[in-house]
This record gives sequence, C-alpha cells and structure tokens, in this order.
Amino acid sequence: MTRVSMKVNGKDVAGEVEGRTLLVDFLREDLRLTGTHVGCDTSQCGACVVHIDGQPVKACTIFAMEVEGADITTIEGMANEDGTLGVIQQAFQDHHGLQCGFCTPGMVMAGAALLKENPKPTEKEVRQYLEGNICRCTGYHNIVKAIMAASGQQVDPPAMAAE
Repeated sequence: MTRVSMKVNGKDVAGEVEGRTLLVDFLREDLRLTGTHVGCDTSQCGACVVHIDGQPVKACTIFAMEVEGADITTIEGMANEDGTLGVIQQAFQDHHGLQCGFCTPGMVMAGAALLKENPKPTEKEVRQYLEGNICRCTGYHNIVKAIMAASGQQVDPPAMAAE
C-alpha cells in the first residue's frame, strides 16, 4: 500500500492505495465521489472523464499514484459553491442533454474542457471534441446544444413532444 495525496474539488485528500488502483476507483470507492462513472473498463466511453490539473483525462486510464499532488476536479466539483448547478450542468438540464444520465458526468467534464480551450465552439467543433465520449441514449443533438448554450451562444429551444 502506498499513501497518496491530492486536491479533489478544492479539498486536500489522502488515502492508502495499491499500485494497481485506478484513479476512478480511488475517487468512487475511497472518496465516495460516485459521479465519476465506470462504463466500459476499456477507456472507450468517456463516462469517467475528470480534470487533472485542468486537463480532461479518462480516470480509468491512470493510476491513483500517478496523480500524487495533482489538482483533480470531478463532476461534483462543477456545481456552484452554494450547491446549485454550474453553468454547463444547468445547460444540460435546460436543453435536455441527458436521458439515462450515465454518460452525463463525462460529457459535462469534456464540454467544460472544450469551453476552456475554445469559449465559442461551432457545432462541428463540439461534435469533434466529444468523439471520445459515448452516449447510447440521446443521439448527441441536445448534448451539443447544451454545450453551445453554456458558451453563451444562442441555440434553438429544445423540441417538446407533441401533446
């Protein structure tokens, strides 16, 4: 066992891990931050995206020991300080950018990273950036709209079901 310490969502944390402990497992099991999802165990789906020192990383691809001293942000850290939804989270809600919600944490984290790099992306740029994130429910259209809305761009309101 090895002791690791890092900052997660602005708080100093530490724990004992085996060398093979993945960051996603440390976050979920040791820190009980279960918003970071494990969807595929092969780094294909993107449900486990977190930010490590400001960069998006699939938490299933890195060992907890490798992030010693790093600054980690998970989906739980995306909320406002008062606990209300952050801008991108609210945009996902407002624009129906989720259905089952399983991929949503990774999509939000990827979208936030994109907006940090490119504050006003085009629809094509959003779609290209999300290529490493899989959603089996939505068809991506409203996810893209949500990210564009979070950037402050005008998007069409979500389509409502016929009554």
